[in-house]
Parts: sequence; C-alpha cells; structure tokens
Amino acid sequence: MAEALNVQKATEPEGHPFTDFDAVTPETDIGRLNLSWSEHDLPEELRTKHVNRLHPYLGKYVPQLVELFLRKYRPKTVLDPFAGSGTTLVTAMELGIDSTGYDVSPFNCLLMKVKTDTYDIRKLRREAKGALEIARRQLKPSIFFEDKPFEMPHVSAFLREWFHPKALRELLCYREQIQHLHYADFFKIVLSRAARSARLTTHFDLDFPKKPTTEPYKCYKHHDRICKPTTHAGQFLERYTWDAIERVEEFSKVRRDVSVKVHCEDARKSGLPRVEMAMTSPPYVGLIDYHEQHRYAFELLELPDNRELEIGAAANGNSARAVETYKDDVVAVARNVWRALPKGGRFVVVATDKRGLYPSIAEEAGVQLEQLLQRNVKRRTERRSKRLFENIFVWQK
Repeated sequence: MAEALNVQKATEPEGHPFTDFDAVTPETDIGRLNLSWSEHDLPEELRTKHVNRLHPYLGKYVPQLVELFLRKYRPKTVLDPFAGSGTTLVTAMELGIDSTGYDVSPFNCLLMKVKTDTYDIRKLRREAKGALEIARRQLKPSIFFEDKPFEMPHVSAFLREWFHPKALRELLCYREQIQHLHYADFFKIVLSRAARSARLTTHFDLDFPKKPTTEPYKCYKHHDRICKPTTHAGQFLERYTWDAIERVEEFSKVRRDVSVKVHCEDARKSGLPRVEMAMTSPPYVGLIDYHEQHRYAFELLELPDNRELEIGAAANGNSARAVETYKDDVVAVARNVWRALPKGGRFVVVATDKRGLYPSIAEEAGVQLEQLLQRNVKRRTERRSKRLFENIFVWQK
C-alpha cells in the first residue's frame, strides 16, 4: 500500500486556479484542476462567506474544497469524524446533502450547532437588541466608579489574568443577559468571539498568545505603531452581535432543508451511522491544542474540558512516541469510518502530511487509495515564508 501511494503522489497541476465550482459534475477530473488558490483567486470574503466566519477557528479547510468533492461524488449523506468548526456540515447544507459531524470538543459542537440551526431572524434581532440594551444600562453606573474594583468572587483565575477588569465585567454582564434567551447558544458564540478579541494580548497574536500583555507595545499589524492592550469588550459585543446576525441571515438564503446531526463524541469509538461518503481534515501532529485554543470560551461558558481525548495535541509534543500514538488514533478513526461506508463509498482526507504518515495509516487501516492530489496553501501574508502543501487522499471502499 505504501509503495502504491508513493507511485501515485501528485504534483501541483499547472494552469490558472480553478474557481468555477458550480460546473463540477461526477465526470469532472479533479486531478487535473489547479486547487492552489491565492488571495486574488479566492478572496477571504468567499472563503469565510456567511456562517463560515461566525467565529475564528485555526486549522480549518476552505468550504470550496469541500464543495468540489461533494459536487463530484454527489452523496446523499456525508460524515465528518473530525468536524471541528463545521465546514463540511455547512457546505453539505448548501448543496442539499444530509450530514453528520463528530468532535470531542464541546465548544466545537456548540459552534457547529449554532451555524446549522434554524432562526427566526426577527426574533433573533429582538433578543439581540434587548440583551445589549439591558447590559448597557447595568454597566452605565460603572463610569462613576472607575477606580473601584468590580467584585467577581466566582470568576476563574484564568479570566482574571487574561482580561482587564472593565472588559471582564462587560463580558459577564452580557453573559447574564443571554442565558435565558431562546437563542442563547447563538449569543454564547458571540460572547466567545468578543472575548477572543478583548483578551490582554497584542493585536497581531490572537491565535497563540503566550502570556497577557499589560503594557503598550510595537504593533506589527498596525505598521509598527505603539498600541495599548484592550480594556473594554463592549465594542466587540456590539459589533459581533450584528455581524453574526447578518451572517446567519445570509446563510438562510442559500441553505437547504436537510438533516444535520452533531455528536460530541470520539469518532475512534462511537458507533458511526451508515453514510455514502466521508470527508475530513484531521488534526496535525503536535501543532494545535484545540481546547486551549478556545480556553477563554470554555472558562466563560463553563464547558466541560475533554482535552485528554484530543488527537495530536500540541501538549503531547512531537516525540516518536507522540507520532506513533497519533498514527494509531487516526487509524482507529479510519477503520471506524470504513465500516460506515458502503462498497464504492469514498473517504476524502485533507492533511498536511509533512512526516509522510498517511501511507502507513492507509495501510494499517486497510483503506484503498483511488487518488492523491496536492495543493499549495498560499498564505495571505508573508510573515510565515515557508511554503505549505496539503495532500488530498481519496480512499475508496
């Protein structure tokens, strides 16, 4: 199996990057398409259209890549065993395909449910307006007591460390107003997004901040000007509340009435439903801690912490033992997905396989390679100069 994979390894196709996604049919030879999109070819506003940018999320693949394969294979049902932020599920909804997603992170599952839920937009706007107005009224007296500490006896040490007291008070006040609303989960995602921006960190390091920033700093994002840490969250709550509503409303115009199921379960062990196709982007080895990435959300929303179930977590490192454990875990998922597919069903896996692990994963899982593609992931900025490639494994049962 490993030798077959090496023989079939694809090089990046030449020619203009393909963007005519509606034209893809079962007869389309995806192997001949250039999928290495630049910012010009596939602008950020398209890669993060409607609910795909309801909340920032590291390591997700672009919806257009999912769309290509769903249009190519036309399944009635699709499964994502590492569903993450829900890109597979959202794209399937646009195309009228039933979908199921699995993830061990309660935050990821909350985000997926909010993206794929059905909303009465008028009611959603009324609830948003009411929550913001009440929060403003409750916070208004605080301007007369700027020098007095706000008593927060039940707030975790993490939140106290990473947020200015004024910002934390605004976040907690908003949280109090939304907890009994009909669309409470929607507003929890807004709260989390605002918290991410309101942390005591630099403007250019929202992804992996190592420690709180409490003093002015030179900001690379703003052309080396001196910036100050954020002390308020109100502006983010206001902005993201209305932005999220606009995104949900935009999605409501293109989504189809299909079944979407989200399971906060481990795809290595869960009994997966029978589906016609699976597509996923697995976690990397030792790169991202998905629970720690959203620690502020887990703390604010008081979500259960399942980090011990993460596959390839950065906290586990990159040792030979960690890599071997990662392989075993992905093999277990692949075998489980294989059992859920019918004969002829496809499992599409998008992975940055710098270590060359997936040939042996395929061999141990007993899956059969139909096609191997490669695309250059072109970055929006040049701060990270190394070229990044994704391999796309199409396994057929």
